[in-house]
Amino acid sequence: MLMAFALGMDAFSVGLGMGMFKLRLRQIFLIGLTVGFFHIWMPLLGMAAGRFISGQFGTFAVYAGGMLLMLLGIQMFVSGIRGGEGAKLAPVGFGLLVFAISVSLDSFSVGLTLGIYGAKTVMAVACFGFAATVLTWVGLLAGRKVQGLLGVYSEVLGGSILCAFGLKLLFSL
Repeated sequence: MLMAFALGMDAFSVGLGMGMFKLRLRQIFLIGLTVGFFHIWMPLLGMAAGRFISGQFGTFAVYAGGMLLMLLGIQMFVSGIRGGEGAKLAPVGFGLLVFAISVSLDSFSVGLTLGIYGAKTVMAVACFGFAATVLTWVGLLAGRKVQGLLGVYSEVLGGSILCAFGLKLLFSL
């Protein structure tokens, strides 16, 4: 559960930034479930991928996640500067998939490691999914509150948070 909480913290951080979009509670609920779903399937895919690619693909997953977060953050930042003309990549539809995949890619590499050590698959992925779902909801709801306080500037702040988290992933290796 500690590992699941640690993996879910990126979903919380990114959810904080994405929560600054004007989201309804129903959307927040769906986003949390989607992120939780990807936090279940990515480690399963990682476990299935096997030992021979764990070193190479683990690094790739972190870089890909960082790039996706940077893309989302830049788009959100530009939209906020332009006066909120409407985000081209909001956390709905395709944007939701990009968001969920970007925060779940690190789970893939963890899944590779868990597969090597023979962890209990069902227990591990259930914990990952639960923690990611709850932490995403908490992050989105907190971001929603901040958005109400900051008004127009919340989208710029949210984009900046996503960019910063993307940079952290890119330069953490």
